[in-house]
Amino acid sequence: MLEKAVNRSEKAEAIVELNRIFKDTNLMVITRQSGLTVQEVTDLRRKVRAAGASYKVAKNRLTLRALEGTPFTALGPLFKGPTAIAYSKDPVAAAKVVAAFAKDNEKLTIVGGSLGDKTLDVAGVQALATLPSLDALRGKIIGLIQAPATKIAGVLAAPAGQVARVIGAYAAKG
Repeated sequence: MLEKAVNRSEKAEAIVELNRIFKDTNLMVITRQSGLTVQEVTDLRRKVRAAGASYKVAKNRLTLRALEGTPFTALGPLFKGPTAIAYSKDPVAAAKVVAAFAKDNEKLTIVGGSLGDKTLDVAGVQALATLPSLDALRGKIIGLIQAPATKIAGVLAAPAGQVARVIGAYAAKG
């Protein structure tokens, strides 16, 4: 009897932990894995971690309970069979890594996902995977912001230079 109580408390803790993770996540990708070796899963986890995301195999029943009260409740029907989740705060990181891995390994397939409360089908997750990462987008935005400033400085400096050349030309004539 004590064994069941411990098991129930462990399950309750797992549900609370998953729920906390889901509330703190922007993107979730649901995968179906059949026949992945330990080495392949380890390789996938390493790649996911390197991208700043996480990959977790969780029991479907516990995951369904943990989805309650999160933006990802609509994903419930996808949790059938051997599933795992990749998730990240970055809106594209998990999708990029999982899509790249699934492309090279047919034992892992993407079932669907969600970006916040927007449910994505397989094509939606694949499209998300083609977008630049959040850091790359930030870099582009900073570049766009800085470029006009340097152009403005050049334009403002040019008239002053032209005025100086005109004055210099008059001085040379005179």
